[in-house]
Amino acid sequence: MAGVRKFSIFGALALSGALALATAAAAQDAPMAACPAGQEAHRTAQLFFGRNAGEKAMVSDLDFRRFLDRDVTPRFPDGLTVVAGGGQWRGEENHLMREASKVVMVVLPKGRGASGRVEQVRSAYKTRFHQDSVLTITQTACVAF
Repeated sequence: MAGVRKFSIFGALALSGALALATAAAAQDAPMAACPAGQEAHRTAQLFFGRNAGEKAMVSDLDFRRFLDRDVTPRFPDGLTVVAGGGQWRGEENHLMREASKVVMVVLPKGRGASGRVEQVRSAYKTRFHQDSVLTITQTACVAF
């Protein structure tokens, strides 16, 4: 359908996501206060995956599970958390849009390459499920396992 713009839950959140990412980037450069006893500073990421897929109403639970198994888990084998969610935004002509989502939270491994792996996951999802964007928030957090 030429000329029809596809929306995802994250298209309308781009401004707030950009602000969150800019804030996180600034915080990354600032020294973090000491973590409480028993915890240490790590980077964390939250990825918000919209479940509308082009003309298809939903990315099914099975589709999402396969995506986790093939694309996310191999890049973050130490563990992650998946939470069901939903979002809304104003679409064309001020029409309220709603979309189911999945949120994947991961404590990023220390060392190089973690941000590249996050980007690979985002890219794979956008391509496979015809999404315009995948909102990603990264931040420093005090973590204990």
